[in-house]
Amino acid sequence: MNAPYRITRRIEIDAGHRIMTHGSKCRHLHGHRYAIEAVCEAADLHHGGEQTDMVLDFGFLKDEMLTAIDGPCDHGFIAALADRELLTMFCPMGRDVDGWLAGLDAQVRAHGEATTTDTRLGTKLTVVPFQPTAECLARHWFTRLAEPVGRRSDGQARLVSVKVWETPNCTAEFSG
Repeated sequence: MNAPYRITRRIEIDAGHRIMTHGSKCRHLHGHRYAIEAVCEAADLHHGGEQTDMVLDFGFLKDEMLTAIDGPCDHGFIAALADRELLTMFCPMGRDVDGWLAGLDAQVRAHGEATTTDTRLGTKLTVVPFQPTAECLARHWFTRLAEPVGRRSDGQARLVSVKVWETPNCTAEFSG
């Protein structure tokens, strides 16, 4: 059963990606104005402190979304770790491609993603262990937000879902 109280916060970012396995146009480099919506719920509201009568302060949720999503991805490129040909294009001039990729691989294995500007053009690059589809990004960002939502709400709220708009007409949603 759903808790009686729900809140929703939305942010938007601009990011490029490609889906290397796609059989049509999405295999090409392109970008989106992503909109990301996080929904939190609670059985009861806070009864004291700065979050009195709230599920979770909207500002707290925004801060966590900016940290988990906007910071690493806005005005950057999101690439699959398996997309070696694409990643090679980002490798800084004069660097050993295999060594550079090994460093990204180690970061992805340790942290679930790797974000760097140590790229050929100084471009922000976020590398993830999956194809950067809207579905997988929704799951990834849900995973990144779930613990901070619980912590910032003092255990009062839980993250219910993350919805990703890739275009105004196309969304993907992940529910925990």
